[in-house]
Amino acid sequence: MTIRVAQVATGNAGRLTLRQLITDDRFELVAVSTSSPDKVGTDAGELAGLGVTTGITAVADLDAVIAAEPECVVYCAMGDTRPVEATNDVRRLLEAGIDVVGSAPGTLQFPWGTMPQKVIDKVEASARAGGATVYITGVDPGFASDLLPLALASTCQRVEQVTCYELADYATYDGAEVMFDLMGFGQPVDSTPLLFLPGVLGLAWGTAIRMMASGLGIEVDEIVEFWEAEPAPETYEIAAGTITEGTIAALHFSISGLVDGHPAIVVEHVTRTRDDLRPDWARPSAGGGAYRIEITGEPSYVVDVVPSSEHGDHNHAAIVAACGRIVNAIPDVRAAGPGIATTLDLPLPTGRGTYVKASSG
Repeated sequence: MTIRVAQVATGNAGRLTLRQLITDDRFELVAVSTSSPDKVGTDAGELAGLGVTTGITAVADLDAVIAAEPECVVYCAMGDTRPVEATNDVRRLLEAGIDVVGSAPGTLQFPWGTMPQKVIDKVEASARAGGATVYITGVDPGFASDLLPLALASTCQRVEQVTCYELADYATYDGAEVMFDLMGFGQPVDSTPLLFLPGVLGLAWGTAIRMMASGLGIEVDEIVEFWEAEPAPETYEIAAGTITEGTIAALHFSISGLVDGHPAIVVEHVTRTRDDLRPDWARPSAGGGAYRIEITGEPSYVVDVVPSSEHGDHNHAAIVAACGRIVNAIPDVRAAGPGIATTLDLPLPTGRGTYVKASSG
């Protein structure tokens, strides 16, 4: 039996989850919404870039999505800069008896210890009222900083430290709001971008750190933040806009979860907009970008995951991977009990339902 689904938002992630919702036989698309006035009335097939007509056209409000009576909504609206609004959207859907999977708000990945308890209680109350479940994941935080490191840790006899890296060249990433408004690329080097205001890194990645800690059976005592920036040696263009000489062109930051003063779980990012910047910072094993998991223990591991795609580069492939994780979780979320579900709660994901015969020639 197919699952009735709806899509909320059609940006970088939303259009890719929408693509799978349309083409995957496990799902029946019943609604799609957008915050862009110029997309309202556009067929979902066109929004997904599939060149097909689905008969489902984009609407502008959540009420119309709820009225379509989906069993599950894929929620990919911006949550980084509008966490309150995103959380309220999720609560409305849950209260309507609709399960939610998605990429935002990121704090719902594992909110305990990061999100205020009164907010958690409100989300849980909405879920109970509607008998619905919410599961939030994403590229980062997401499979590279929960599912993969925990799978590797499960093979160890001893674990002393887990470090998850994102090492990527963002020159081709066209998310201007994330790049310029949140991360601060193109801003003066002596400024403090939104992402690096005290507590923001811990809020954004504390969910992944505390989830990994929970999976390992330990408790994080403190989260420590660090960041540094490298200026552009000259003015140049990237997909998201202009990087002016002297402004932020590369970033290195980390979030460390301390246990008895020891950095037991670390999330570290090296984000460049040009490959030649800061060669002394960590680099991916292959060109473009990679997710690296390092485990110090017995045995120890260094594993680089290098995403690629027939439709784009490493940045595109990473978003596709996040979207696949979201959409493929729908059947398990439908089967879960009401409330906030995490990767620790759902069954081991196996890719069930994704196999297709390779095309010949």
